[in-house]
Amino acid sequence: MGKINQGILCGFSGKVGTIVGGNWKGINYMRVLTKPTNPKSDKQVNQRTKFTLVLSFLKPITPFLRVGYKLFTAKQTAFNAAMSQVLTNAVVGELPNSAIDFSLVQVSRGTLAPAQGATASYENGEISISWVDNSGATMANITDKALVVVYNDAKTDAVYEMAGVTRPTALQTIPLPAEWIGDSVQVYLGFITEDGKNVANSVFVGAVEVLA
Repeated sequence: MGKINQGILCGFSGKVGTIVGGNWKGINYMRVLTKPTNPKSDKQVNQRTKFTLVLSFLKPITPFLRVGYKLFTAKQTAFNAAMSQVLTNAVVGELPNSAIDFSLVQVSRGTLAPAQGATASYENGEISISWVDNSGATMANITDKALVVVYNDAKTDAVYEMAGVTRPTALQTIPLPAEWIGDSVQVYLGFITEDGKNVANSVFVGAVEVLA
């Protein structure tokens, strides 16, 4: 049963007939309660498969996304903002060949200047990410800190850094688990301001083989 809180024109919560009402982040909403005529249609199964694929990818970096997508939380969570970015821009192919194009993923988004000339390599148990120092350019500060994600698709796991070295240092290293040897990892680099209020769009640094 629905409950009207402030008059019918001011929103309600619950179900009234075929209408469902509620409030999310201070926004009243109403939607029609419907049941899909064929919940197992090819289109619906394909969409659910893509959703599960992206969810599996993003789940290991959930704490990182709260920082990387902090500017997009006015009407949604940071995780949902990241989910939307990947679903819209980085999922390619249809069933049974749906996959994530890792080069199209952004693990952080904002207005800071992004990294320039970034490269990554693996040696002696750690990933090294280097870049060209562009401090002094528009929206690029000498106090900006590196945001790094190293994602292992084979293990569905990730390591990350949310407050790394400063932009002028131009080199960030991250130890990798020993059990990742033999796998390929996807590397992303962004930046965050010293006060944590702004971030840069991440760049895809590349895929790196973790070799003994």
